Amino acid sequence: MDKWQEEWAYNKYWVMAHLQQCYEQIRLLAKDNEWSEQKNIEFKGLLEKAACQALTVKTLTNAYQHVWGYFKKMCTPEEKQTYLHLLQEVSPQDDKLGPFLSRLAEKYQVSYLLNSRLIQENKEKL
Repeated sequence: MDKWQEEWAYNKYWVMAHLQQCYEQIRLLAKDNEWSEQKNIEFKGLLEKAACQALTVKTLTNAYQHVWGYFKKMCTPEEKQTYLHLLQEVSPQDDKLGPFLSRLAEKYQVSYLLNSRLIQENKEKL
């Protein structure tokens, strides 16, 4: 994996949680797997733009639903119920779902998620 691909994988769900528009723009940059210095500059700018955006219920919900996709076939029925309950209550001010998903990433050793910024930042909240 190229360095830019690693950086995108690290930031992907974090960007999605901040600003869907930036996520879509970065996806377009990465689409052809041909990276350039110009694309790198655009990528860094989009990361900065996303960082300036406050989390919203809508963006958090969307990002967490994508992350949940890694667990939905391996989790216990209790974990699924907890997920659904926390999803209904998710808010940027009182986010219990992010740390819960971080614990699941640890429990099930989902390396892609363990190496992601969104999960790592939620792990710090535990």
